[in-house]
Amino acid sequence: MNCLKNRVRPWLYRWLPRICGCHCRADRSFFYKGWQFPVCARCTGEVLGLCLSFLVFFWYQIPLWLAGALLVPMLLDGGIQLTTRYESTNPRRLVTGFAFGFGLYVLFGHSILFAFWQGYHFLQ
Repeated sequence: MNCLKNRVRPWLYRWLPRICGCHCRADRSFFYKGWQFPVCARCTGEVLGLCLSFLVFFWYQIPLWLAGALLVPMLLDGGIQLTTRYESTNPRRLVTGFAFGFGLYVLFGHSILFAFWQGYHFLQ
């Protein structure tokens, strides 16, 4: 398989995995037309979930209990895979990563709003 590391946007393939803390293993990454994504399937889902949650957060806010519950599937999937012989699939990693990223940003957004409502102003 070809790898974009050597040809296109080397800064993306050099810095994005470091920022995300991704292992970038080829067997756990998606490929498009023979080119490996810069991050694994789970991190791809997390980034997509964070982006979508950022766009949706100001129009609709899910309850905190649901945001917390969205973190659990990825923690279970990754934890079980780490401690047993179970091997997750890339589609499952994508879905659980998406749910985790979405829930994580909702919790982050609520914490920022709570701090603002308590009188902390970030731009002073």
